[in-house]
Formats: sequence, structure tokens, C-alpha cells
Amino acid sequence: MEIDVISEEENPMLHRTDVTFELIHDEATPSRLQVRDSLAAKLNKDADEVVVRQLDTKFGMRKTVGNAKVYETADDAADVEQDYMLERNKIGVEAEDDAEAEPEEA
Repeated sequence: MEIDVISEEENPMLHRTDVTFELIHDEATPSRLQVRDSLAAKLNKDADEVVVRQLDTKFGMRKTVGNAKVYETADDAADVEQDYMLERNKIGVEAEDDAEAEPEEA
């Protein structure tokens, strides 16, 4: 899978950069999490700081165009993004699962 960043637009008010990218893939369209991890690696960011908003693949094509929000910190992402988008991108889910797994002492 090859990712090319088409455009980047700074949004300092929300502590993020809006990124439009193009993805070339050999097989089926990659999952949102695979795209998020690859885009984070390309931008030298942590995966929890990248929220993939949209992936659009035309029928029969091996090219996908997508939009993502790249935050300065994972906390900024959690403050700004809606809960369903955080859940889709698996941001903050591991921390919540660990907290639920540990029983509280009385």
C-alpha cells in the first residue's frame, strides 16, 4: 500500500491538520485502521493522533481517496472528535478496556 498526501491544511484553533490523501493498493481496500497506521507512520505521528474521516474507492479501482484529521496530541483528538469517530478509529478504546478489566478494591 502506497500513500501520497495530496493536501494539508493547518487548523490551529483545533490543534490539528486536515489531510487529504491518495492510497494505491494491490488487493481489496485496506481497513480504516490499516490506513490510519500507515498514514501516521508517513507523517511521523502516533496512531492515536490520526482520525481517518472518509475513504472513497471507486468500483473496480485500486485507488482510494481519503480525508483525515491529524491532531497534535491524542488528548486533542479526544476533546474535539465525536465519540463514534473515536470508536471507529479505536482511539482511547484500549485505555477504557483496561480500566473495565481491573476490579475496584473496596
